[in-house]
Amino acid sequence: MSIDDSITRADEQHFTRPIPKSAGAQMRFLVKQLKSTRQAATLLGISQRTVERYLRNQIKQPKPALAARLEAEVRRRWQPLVRKRARARAATQTGLVIETRARFGFTAAPGTTDDGRMRRITQHLPPEYAGRLFAAQEAGANEAALQRIAAEGLQELYFKDHGSRAAGLLVEFTDIDYIELDF
Repeated sequence: MSIDDSITRADEQHFTRPIPKSAGAQMRFLVKQLKSTRQAATLLGISQRTVERYLRNQIKQPKPALAARLEAEVRRRWQPLVRKRARARAATQTGLVIETRARFGFTAAPGTTDDGRMRRITQHLPPEYAGRLFAAQEAGANEAALQRIAAEGLQELYFKDHGSRAAGLLVEFTDIDYIELDF
């Protein structure tokens, strides 16, 4: 489970309409977004002729692998303005809630235990961390960079309690079992 996927799933919670159901409707939407049957064909790894046949409803049932790719690409492009508004609200006003089960290790003062252990944490992160996560994802940051931002937020808010304890603590966020974001 990745943070990038979790952000995408959280985006989908804000959709105001469901994505198109049939393969033909999904293909029409994708071609309209990409403005070319050739680009849609290249993106999906099929021929341009096959795309045209889906547009005319000559093919109605794609093979499972193609159906999954088609739905994923449509879902990724569906309602961009709704996504943008929800992300802007989270980045400026509401923040986000992160729920995770992962291994947390620590670098701390001598005499403390720094062995990593699995913890289940649900924590609200303020808008500044939401904005940083969204900006990093849009810039194409890898999963490690997204994990560092989330770890920093959890470190400051959960483990350091807004700076009121564990002053020199550094948190390592690894072995993610699952992660869910909501904004």
